[in-house]
Amino acid sequence: MARRTAGSKLLAVLDAFTRDRRALTLSEIARATDVPLSTAHRLIGELCSWGGLERDPDGRYRVGLRLWELGALAPRGLGLREAALPFMEDLYEVTHENVQLAVRDGVEVVFVERFAARDAVAVYTEVGGRFALPPTGVGLVLLAHAPTAVQEQVLAAPLRRYTAQTITDPVQLRRVLAEVRRAGVAVSDRQVTDDAVSVAAPISARGEVVAALSIVVRGSSAAAVRPMAPGVRAAARAISRTLSGGPDQA
Repeated sequence: MARRTAGSKLLAVLDAFTRDRRALTLSEIARATDVPLSTAHRLIGELCSWGGLERDPDGRYRVGLRLWELGALAPRGLGLREAALPFMEDLYEVTHENVQLAVRDGVEVVFVERFAARDAVAVYTEVGGRFALPPTGVGLVLLAHAPTAVQEQVLAAPLRRYTAQTITDPVQLRRVLAEVRRAGVAVSDRQVTDDAVSVAAPISARGEVVAALSIVVRGSSAAAVRPMAPGVRAAARAISRTLSGGPDQA
């Protein structure tokens, strides 16, 4: 087995934190990173001094603001978010529904920004959160325009079922992806939760799909979002023009 470097151990400590494990004790971090308590204590101390971790009054550790500051510098998130915010705000003011912006990272969706009203349908989305590509509207758009190798990787893996409506047949999913490319929008009909329907459109920069924009509403069929499709597509095209600095690329 290759010897782990100090850098890889520090990264392993940060990697121990997830959406479901936001606060960890020293012992939990040591177990997650497979290092002795003394080593975990030293690594945590270095990260706390740098600002990558913060210690709660109860002794547990959380991700620090320094990482948030660095994450905000990521070019895919920063420039995209700045370009998209005015159009997302417009969509939100018109609909008062969930408005989401996402990018693809490997075979997952990463949510870059989100607007939501207090009484909007509940979703699993959070800024910086990840989700599987196939069930979500933004994920269907991003997968439909992903490289062939990524599509085949997703289609070859087991497709998780979240609701009775979730597509778990790769043949059916392949047909849906083709329709997304043809229609220019994707609709996710209660594939993640039983009461949420979304419509999404691609955002392009210089001819390449780099993100997806969606609205998620409460509904019992795809009809709930069909009237919103033109608005989502128009906003996505406007963001694409802003990113590309030229003619409509969406």
